Amino acid sequence: MNYEQEASWFQNHYETIREEIGHHLIGQDSVVRAALFGLIAQRHILLEGMPGLGKSLLVKTIGQTLSITTNRIQFTPDLMPADITGTQMLNEGKMEFRKGPVFANLVMADEINRATPKTQSAMLEAMQEASVTVFGTRYPLPKPFVVMATQNPVEQEGTYPLPEAQLDRFLMKVLIEFPTKEELNKIVNLTTGTETPEIKVVSSIEELMRMQHLAAQVAVAPEVQDFALEIVLGTHPDRPESSKKIKQYVRYGASPRGAQSIMVAAKIQALLDKRFHVSKEDIIAWVKPTLRHRILLNFEAVADGISTDTLLESMIHEGSLSAK
Repeated sequence: MNYEQEASWFQNHYETIREEIGHHLIGQDSVVRAALFGLIAQRHILLEGMPGLGKSLLVKTIGQTLSITTNRIQFTPDLMPADITGTQMLNEGKMEFRKGPVFANLVMADEINRATPKTQSAMLEAMQEASVTVFGTRYPLPKPFVVMATQNPVEQEGTYPLPEAQLDRFLMKVLIEFPTKEELNKIVNLTTGTETPEIKVVSSIEELMRMQHLAAQVAVAPEVQDFALEIVLGTHPDRPESSKKIKQYVRYGASPRGAQSIMVAAKIQALLDKRFHVSKEDIIAWVKPTLRHRILLNFEAVADGISTDTLLESMIHEGSLSAK
């Protein structure tokens, strides 16, 4: 394998996809990047932001750009597991399985925290096993299968907070920022005019699978992997080496999936820099998105207005995450 040539193809193909999405979704570069990282890594993404910031448009645009199937599920308190997975139905005297909206390559789970725990458990099986079980029969989901879930950070009335086990299934949690005045101006011009730009197909499932294969082959030196592991272990307050702030404000640290997520994201980042090896800078770049939803804060942190991002940022600036 010509590693330099393959890395160059990866970067160029990624930029082609990103640019096409950018023609239709103004701003939100971090969200687009997270979505593409999720598809390449075949892991799920949690988006947190106010309504109307283009999350549904993002899924539609990605689906058409990559020529993959997409579905959107609006989660509500009365949504039942069968509304997601599908169910057995009688057709001409025979029972047959009617697939639910979860059977797609990319599924938008809109306001996922509005569904009851029973319904969320059906989604959890799909996310973890890439399959659903209906009346004792297991049905595999299409490959690739990625869930992009959203939740509103402000309106919490009538919601069911996601359990830690389900949060841990997400590769990363991305905070969606409100667009700037310049971006808002472009959005208004794009969406209120007489013409809507046509979304072009610039990739395919085969090319996406090639990107997935390349990302899995990126090398990681033992000292770089140790660096990532020390980051995750450093979020645990019961370790003597952990910082004073971690011991003061953290109840539980990140799980082993946190270490896996950092490495997966770092490998993709390395390829985007045309490298077939992970650097410590790649690790640091993805600390906050991959760990912010895996750290459980205590009551003192809430009272003092401390967030997981604040703690992770302090770890970086205080030198415990230095790449030197």
